[in-house]
Amino acid sequence: MIVVHNVRKISNSTVPSVHHIVHSSFLPTTFAAMEILKIFFVISAILGCFSWPSMQSDLETYIVQVESPESQISTQSSRMDLERWYKSFLPNTIATAGSQEGSRLIYSYHNVMKGFAARLSAEQLKEMEKKPGFLSAWPQRKLLLHSTHTPSFLGLQQNVGLWKDATYGKGVIIGILDTGIFPDHPSFSDNGMPPPPAKWKGKCESDFSTKCNNKLIGARTNPTFSDSPIDDNGHGTHTASTAAGSFVKGANVYENAKGTAVGIAPLAHLAIYKVCDSLGCADSDLLASIDAAIDDGVDILSISIGSNSRSFYGDPIALGAFSAAKRGILVSCSAGNGGPSDSSLSNEAPWILTVGASTLDRKLKATVKLGNQKVFKGESAFHPKGHNSAFYPLFDPSLNATDSPYCGTGTLNDPEIKGKIVLCIDGGGYSRIEKGQAVKDAGGVGMIVYTTADYGATKFADAHVLPALYISYKDGMEILEYMNTTSKPIARITFQGTIIGDKDAPVVAAFSSRGPNLASPGILKPDIIGPGVNILAAWPTSIDNKPNAKSTFNIKSGTSMSCPHLSGVAALLKSTHPTWSPAAIKSAIMTTANTVNLANDPILDERLLPASIFAVGAGHVNPSRANDPGLVYDTQFKDYLPYLCGLNYTNRQVGSLLQRRVDCKEVKHITEGQLNYPSFSITLGETSQMYTRTVTNVGETKSSYIVEIASPPGVSVIVKPSTLKFSKLNQKLKYRVTFTRRDNNTSSGIAQGFLIWTSKKYRVRSPIAVVLQPKIGF
Repeated sequence: MIVVHNVRKISNSTVPSVHHIVHSSFLPTTFAAMEILKIFFVISAILGCFSWPSMQSDLETYIVQVESPESQISTQSSRMDLERWYKSFLPNTIATAGSQEGSRLIYSYHNVMKGFAARLSAEQLKEMEKKPGFLSAWPQRKLLLHSTHTPSFLGLQQNVGLWKDATYGKGVIIGILDTGIFPDHPSFSDNGMPPPPAKWKGKCESDFSTKCNNKLIGARTNPTFSDSPIDDNGHGTHTASTAAGSFVKGANVYENAKGTAVGIAPLAHLAIYKVCDSLGCADSDLLASIDAAIDDGVDILSISIGSNSRSFYGDPIALGAFSAAKRGILVSCSAGNGGPSDSSLSNEAPWILTVGASTLDRKLKATVKLGNQKVFKGESAFHPKGHNSAFYPLFDPSLNATDSPYCGTGTLNDPEIKGKIVLCIDGGGYSRIEKGQAVKDAGGVGMIVYTTADYGATKFADAHVLPALYISYKDGMEILEYMNTTSKPIARITFQGTIIGDKDAPVVAAFSSRGPNLASPGILKPDIIGPGVNILAAWPTSIDNKPNAKSTFNIKSGTSMSCPHLSGVAALLKSTHPTWSPAAIKSAIMTTANTVNLANDPILDERLLPASIFAVGAGHVNPSRANDPGLVYDTQFKDYLPYLCGLNYTNRQVGSLLQRRVDCKEVKHITEGQLNYPSFSITLGETSQMYTRTVTNVGETKSSYIVEIASPPGVSVIVKPSTLKFSKLNQKLKYRVTFTRRDNNTSSGIAQGFLIWTSKKYRVRSPIAVVLQPKIGF
């Protein structure tokens, strides 16, 4: 059996809700005056007119969350009562000042939270934190109401750039091999969709004959386990809408995160092949579906499925993908969720686009504050309506021999849990939603889930059944230390909602599988990373108990989610460049990838350290740059024969891939590094190694490129020639790269660098991974 690549017991089948902080304006005594001032403040904010004398240049706008004032004022508190309560937190010089100083109270919130926004200095904020009733404060950030944020994060915008150039993927057919589809979801509406291309030969089977349309043009299943392509799992609906879902207005979860949901290639057609059920995916079904997809005429195959590393001749996905690639079909596959362990990859063949996972710049922020005033940041999509953010006692189930620290169903039996916030370890075979239900059933009022040590800063947002959040292992250990050294440990959980603007993004997800490539060490994998953490997309059923709702969504994490993002990007490139081969499209994606985050620093991993080349591959996808790469490495299909023979496969093993008789003795073998791939991955001892690459000009007709080299530490890299001059489009030129170990380098391990071909317009980057072997005698 093969498994689908959503995160191992980390993704939950429940949609996290997103609690947005909605601004309500400063409230004067009369309604008319309120409206006038509301308009004034909104216009002022838009125009950036909060300009003050130079002595106020150190002010920053903070959003301040405070306790409910009900202990000080009546339960039916008026807005003026709240106004006075909020002003009591401000420094006296502001609260009693004239119009200019006094207007530093920008917004008063009345419904969505108890709190306000004010312009404060750092010193004033520190004084405010000491006041009874203060909960938390954070610098103002842009709050966005988009349910699906990834197209924006990837730089895709309506009516401009790549979306416009590619006509949103119009005319391209994406085949999805997964758990089926829920056809009635509005993400699969065909409004504005043209009919499928004339080449399309697929069909809609079973009860889907009336369900298909110009968006959903094919739906097949395999009779070995199902007689209908209907999705009874959700995974397939989610991945299909991520790749090519139509625009859906009003998408929301628990009435939050309202906005427009859309896939990466919204005008591409979808062909669905149901190959999996809740128990997994049989390789026989998978191969049958790839076979059908090739005949049907798909352009892209998106496969969020995999298994442990295996030789290509024994890997059904590698086998099927080889045949698909030969027919001009790009195959995009998930890298696997075995990270952060090394050599944990799936889908390692060079004819596959192998996709790792990374974070977005969006956080679903929640915090926990301890009785010692320490605050820890986490993530949650708990719906906070009516939530009481008071302090409660903490409880550690690991201290009770009859209870489990994993908080599994039926494992929490201590009556002391009642009325307490319970600390739980992630994992143990239980989903986080199940953990929360177990805590609630035992009488707990809240839950803090902390991850395992190897997951670092990767956090997951879930729609919990009680107030709960997910924190890092390090923070979990600090909370345990506090509990073990305090006679009456207490904590308070609060929710800040959706925050856009995490400058560390993209960060490699902890679960994203890493290289080196076991099946073929000379091919760098993963090829690319893309969004795969807390991704919102279509779901077959209502998560928020609305049985009649059709616009239903869910949040999932895994390389299963990053794979369809890249499938959608490939569809856009296929639309703008219909003659490009799968290898050319893959090259364009890889050589234009981002290698820095939003802060312009190197991409980080889950430890918040610079990520290894075996975690990021070429980098993070940049769709707009991939549309115009300048040069491409167009791997010739005929080169796979000498490559496979060079892997020391037997004639029969190579023949199983090529589907013909092969005699490797009659073939001039090439090493893995000699394959015309957009990256380099070599194992280097004392002997120099030389490889040849061929690049094809797809940029400007007449252009000149000069090579820039960042040699891996301890390695000499020489490129000849150092200049490439093109005189026409589609012209091919060769260059040679020689790798030599420096005489003074006796160390072993991994070194990484890159080479870039640079013209006046383009930068074509190839990453270099070097595994240094120990020198003899050292």
